Amino acid sequence: MIEAIVLAGGFGTRLQQVVSDLPKPMAPVAGKPFLEILLSELSKKGFKRIILSVGYMADKIISYFGDEFKGVELVYEIEDRPLGTGGAVKQALQHCKTDHVFVFNGDTYLDLDVDAAELKWQKNKAMLIVAKEVSDTARYGRIVFEGDRIVGFSEKGVEGSGLINAGCYILPVSVLDDFELGSPFSLEVDFFAKVVQQQRIDVFVTNGHFIDIGIPEDYFRAQVELTSI
Repeated sequence: MIEAIVLAGGFGTRLQQVVSDLPKPMAPVAGKPFLEILLSELSKKGFKRIILSVGYMADKIISYFGDEFKGVELVYEIEDRPLGTGGAVKQALQHCKTDHVFVFNGDTYLDLDVDAAELKWQKNKAMLIVAKEVSDTARYGRIVFEGDRIVGFSEKGVEGSGLINAGCYILPVSVLDDFELGSPFSLEVDFFAKVVQQQRIDVFVTNGHFIDIGIPEDYFRAQVELTSI
């Protein structure tokens, strides 16, 4: 069994000017909540159990999906205060039943070859970050790598093509054991950026469709690009 954590607890501050009455993952895209599109895709890709990390307007997500969606068991971890990406993953890891877990952002559509990524994980059983090549990394920052291994990260603002963090990871369930439960922290800044020189982090480059609906420009673009999903 493969299982996933979906981070769906953010406020969606940058998107509130166009979607003000819903949590960001429930923003309507192509006639349905974005999270429904994401969960439908994960179901098709073989996930049978998903832990949804929710917080802001959590009741709207829970009441919509319930405990099962398209054959996938849904488990909820509810934040009573914002914990950041790292704190949210730490909390959700308590519910995992396997030795590793996929992590997805609830505001990012990523057509990931799950089987190939899983094979990459099984090869080294090292932390894995999914990367996507884009024409301009300025908005995202970029991944610095040597071969299959990530060696660093650059800040936002670096222009030109390159690999970016696509907001998807495969992690051993023990990966955040050194962090205190309930402590807010960023997975990207407070963990990955600090351990990249001490621990192996592999990169898996995806060619699949990628779109982050976190800003209005890309939210409107998703209305067209995800119509046939």
